[in-house]
Amino acid sequence: RFWERLSLSAMTAEQWESLCDGCGKCCVEKFEDEDSGAIHYTDVACTLLDRGTCRCSDYPNRSRLVADCVTLTPATLAEPYWLPETCAYRRVAEGRSLPGWHPLLSGDAESVHRGGHGLRGRLRSPDGIDDPLQHLVDWIR
Repeated sequence: RFWERLSLSAMTAEQWESLCDGCGKCCVEKFEDEDSGAIHYTDVACTLLDRGTCRCSDYPNRSRLVADCVTLTPATLAEPYWLPETCAYRRVAEGRSLPGWHPLLSGDAESVHRGGHGLRGRLRSPDGIDDPLQHLVDWIR
């Protein structure tokens, strides 16, 4: 279990990428409350998110194509409060264990969706959405 013995900065690229469980939660429109710092999620997907697979449709070019796409690095994870509670990157950065449904533990990439933690089938396209704030949800954590 490399994630229990290695820091995020010591991981290989392959190990780093395998932490992503493919839930899609980080790829939705979200807003930070300026007063409280709380993160509020919407059900509006990023323009590059494939809503069927919950994976980026142009991962290598995402930060160039989407202005507010944050590339996860050990530096951007110094304060991971803006990522969902279930995110493996956040959990490892905070010294917490991975949940049992995570593919690294279950050995099954679909376990995230079967366990109800993936967003497949629950997101809307950003096309025609003028105000994502009208699409806030409370079921992403």
